[in-house]
Amino acid sequence: MSNPWQLPRRKFLRGLGTVMALPLFESLLPATRLLGATAGAAKVFPTRMAFIYIPNGANMDYWTPTTTGPNFELPYTLQPLAAFKKDITVISSLDNNNANELGDGGGGHARASASYLTGVHPRKTNGADIKAGISVDQIAAERIGDQTKLPSLELSCDHGQRAGSCDSGYSCAYQFNISWKSDSMPMNPEVDPRQAFERLFGGANDAATKEARAKRQLYNKSVVDFVLDDANQLGRTLGGNDQRKLDEYISAVRDLERRIESSEKFIIDLPPEQRQLKMLADYNFEDHAHLMMDIMVLAFQTDATRVSTFILGHDGSNRPYPKATAQGFESGISEGHHDLSHHNNNPEKLTKLAIINRYHMTQYAYFLEKMKSVKEGDGTLLDNSMVLYGGGLSDGNHHTPENLPMVLAGRGGGAIAAGQHIHMGELTPITNLYRSMLDVMGTPTEKIGDSNGKLDVAFSKA
Repeated sequence: MSNPWQLPRRKFLRGLGTVMALPLFESLLPATRLLGATAGAAKVFPTRMAFIYIPNGANMDYWTPTTTGPNFELPYTLQPLAAFKKDITVISSLDNNNANELGDGGGGHARASASYLTGVHPRKTNGADIKAGISVDQIAAERIGDQTKLPSLELSCDHGQRAGSCDSGYSCAYQFNISWKSDSMPMNPEVDPRQAFERLFGGANDAATKEARAKRQLYNKSVVDFVLDDANQLGRTLGGNDQRKLDEYISAVRDLERRIESSEKFIIDLPPEQRQLKMLADYNFEDHAHLMMDIMVLAFQTDATRVSTFILGHDGSNRPYPKATAQGFESGISEGHHDLSHHNNNPEKLTKLAIINRYHMTQYAYFLEKMKSVKEGDGTLLDNSMVLYGGGLSDGNHHTPENLPMVLAGRGGGAIAAGQHIHMGELTPITNLYRSMLDVMGTPTEKIGDSNGKLDVAFSKA
């Protein structure tokens, strides 16, 4: 079966062992007559799907809008999304039932992560016999992954153990992964921005990627420098809008590479045993998150993949957030996030938890701004995407997986009726939402985890 998004011409820039994917140029996309169009043809862009995970639940009193419909007001935690109010759908009363104990006792954080995108209660084990379910992202990747360089892209801001016990007898594989290719194969996320960058802009295989990077280091060159001649040659064949798009893309790649290099330059000459300590001392969560988000944007922009997951923090993370400031908390939050999530209704802890939630939301807003800045035809990359932001718990104090904190951004190519707050009225499996999202991706499924239907209330065409 032919790929309807395949460019009739080239998709890559090449030079000295370097392969650099191109953005989708409108002048090179096939014209497709839209259903219901009366005349002419439209350029159709692929739909992308991303899941951004936040840990430890949320202070839902500061998260949930008080009214439904399009005229809802953004509460404290959602206020960083003010510029994107017409692009988001806030969905309340979604349930992740398989994160409950169901007779297995402790381990709420591990269950929240493992069940979040699978809808399956994980087997309680800290051995090799792990078992969860196939996640929604990997259902899509299995069906459409052969149309892109990478079937899917998994990223995280947290290094974690891949084996052993992490949460009350649950394997670490559950707690540090949300993407599952099969019921026994988690997709370990990439934490190093450099390695994620090389996956996008490296060669055809690991050996070619290492060789290309070695050449860039030897000659102190950017990945852009090696493909510049090819880019200039291509630019002369493009229309004015696509020439500007190419220039903007080249600049974005160069800027991203320089920022990655800047984050590395202070540790590169240190012995390995000192390097990790230096990285921990100088670690900047916000910079790390933004680098990973920029990589996601470029991956979608170039159609290197259409499916991605990103763990802002693993469930159970006790990271402090010194940059999460607010009036009265100008010095930031020094306590660990997990500790604060077990607030026991302490007002100060609840306030600090809300400040962390809002700080995380600010990173989400950064990502949406980047997505919306990429033009695709008469719309944007965000218009042609679905970006679900949320986590597998609501109340971290009791590890409650009901009424999850959920924001869906983008219009899925016109399939999502964005700009509203939807309250389901009764608990609804979050997997019903996933079924509708898979329909939009052109990868429908009759069942995922504990789904019992679809969430078509949020979709105009699903």
